[in-house]
Amino acid sequence: MKTITDLFDYLPHRYPFLLVDRVLEVTDGERIRGYKNVTINEPFFNGHFPGHPIMPGVLIIEAMAQLSGVLAFDSKNRRPADGFTYYLAGTDKARFRRPVVPGDQLMMESRILADKRGVMKFDCQAYVEGNLACSAEITCMEREL
Repeated sequence: MKTITDLFDYLPHRYPFLLVDRVLEVTDGERIRGYKNVTINEPFFNGHFPGHPIMPGVLIIEAMAQLSGVLAFDSKNRRPADGFTYYLAGTDKARFRRPVVPGDQLMMESRILADKRGVMKFDCQAYVEGNLACSAEITCMEREL
């Protein structure tokens, strides 16, 4: 398990753009599970949408990409402090099944599909109360800073 303070060693993101609260389990080179607690205090809810707050789909994708980044760093035994980062390079097959609203816990899973020459592809899902909210294939590229 990795707490929010542990995640600071894995991800360069900080508030308001750190979108993973905790990692529950990691199997290096294979898969990861973690979550984001969605609260009304999120700054994007001010405009998305007033009176009907919904987490933007692009931020759900970003949350899954961040979780995948933790898996990539752990699998390669590297950290941003070592001079490396992972950039979101693409998404494929993204599907949104239900809205994510304040009070939800976005439970996310990511599994490595491919790892070739610094490019990693992940199969990702995000659930709320066991119901699929979003799925996508996410591609990240490793870069030395």
